[in-house]
Amino acid sequence: MPATSVPASLWPALIQLAFGAGFAALILILAHKIKPNVAKPADENPDTFECGIPYADDARGLFSVRFYLIAVIFIVFDIEAIFLIPWSVSFRLFDSVGFGAVMLAELSIFLVVLFIGYYYILRKGALNWEDPS
Repeated sequence: MPATSVPASLWPALIQLAFGAGFAALILILAHKIKPNVAKPADENPDTFECGIPYADDARGLFSVRFYLIAVIFIVFDIEAIFLIPWSVSFRLFDSVGFGAVMLAELSIFLVVLFIGYYYILRKGALNWEDPS
């Protein structure tokens, strides 16, 4: 039995891997060669550079809880979208085998809980960006 080399079906993957590695190496080499030749920022100015605007306060200051609350609310509605898209794609398949009513009830419960939460955050004023006082 002769020794076998790389199977023919593996060559396209190896070629693609070689092109990817070569492209990454080329980009890194070009970025190193064409970078601007400037002095170190610490030599000229010890301050941090933020879009050319001088900073106003310490970065470790307190932030309003509203920033974090908006982020959490965004994640909740992002999870809703992640749940609804596969549900809507697979509904016809599950409906054909008799699970359509179960899936519809499951979605209804999910949306009712979600809208109760949305109503709660609206009533609490979590989405009002202005200061409530």
